[in-house]
Amino acid sequence: MKPTKADRTFTVANVILLSIIGIVTLFPLYYVFAVSFTAADEYISKGFVLFPQHWSIMSYRYIFSTKAFVSAIGVSGFLAIVGTLISILLTSSFSYTLSRKRLKGRRVLLLLVLLTTLFQAGIIPDYLLVKQMGLINSLWSLIIPVMTSGWYVLLMKGFYDSIPDALQEAATIDGCNEIGVWTRIILPLSIPSMVAFGLFFAVGYWNTFFNAMLYINDYHKWPLQMLLRNMIVDSSTAMGGSMSQGSDLQLPSETIKMAAVVVATVPILLVYPFLQKHFAKGAMIGSVKE
Repeated sequence: MKPTKADRTFTVANVILLSIIGIVTLFPLYYVFAVSFTAADEYISKGFVLFPQHWSIMSYRYIFSTKAFVSAIGVSGFLAIVGTLISILLTSSFSYTLSRKRLKGRRVLLLLVLLTTLFQAGIIPDYLLVKQMGLINSLWSLIIPVMTSGWYVLLMKGFYDSIPDALQEAATIDGCNEIGVWTRIILPLSIPSMVAFGLFFAVGYWNTFFNAMLYINDYHKWPLQMLLRNMIVDSSTAMGGSMSQGSDLQLPSETIKMAAVVVATVPILLVYPFLQKHFAKGAMIGSVKE
């Protein structure tokens, strides 16, 4: 069909609107990147730089030379890797269990899971519970309270419900027990779904901030986002203020902060392209049934 004048007008308006939204969205990212690589003397003299004339990696050299930043990266890496593995194992196994129609008390468990998506205890009860468990100042306080989510459990259960019962029955006839069915049949089929939810969990653990502010008092155990928060709020901290590099050169606090933001953002941006195929497939699996 030949597009009408109204169709062409709509297309042009749509392209212009989306372009504006794209520019507004990408501009902060570009500004952070540009400032992080701006030479100290140029940033001090200009104060606002979009197109650096002199590029420098001194801010990156500085943040990686500090024990606090390296330690924070290690903590965030531990949370993202260990926390994601635990969350995926717990969520997938629990979801598969709830999908078994022969499970006694299945409806009661589903109701309890649903209630967790509607009602939450609140900050103070959560803090008291973590304190009673002796997890204050422990990295496990950033993993155990958020190991799984009722919403994720229900979504993954929808995926397991879409797997034909005939596959499980055939495996049982061939001599597989419940664990064998789970490891040999279910897990290989659920890789796309687990990758999709694993990305959600990894981003959540990598960006852990609020729970760290509540439960972690030892700055040696701060995750990366907590360290960035302190750098931004208190510019007089070791990584927040200007830093002498053994000469007359002073590193502005802004370039150091922007370099830290880039380092905190890049790992997740690099992981997503490799998981995009599984992510798109896993996000749709179980959402539509024949």
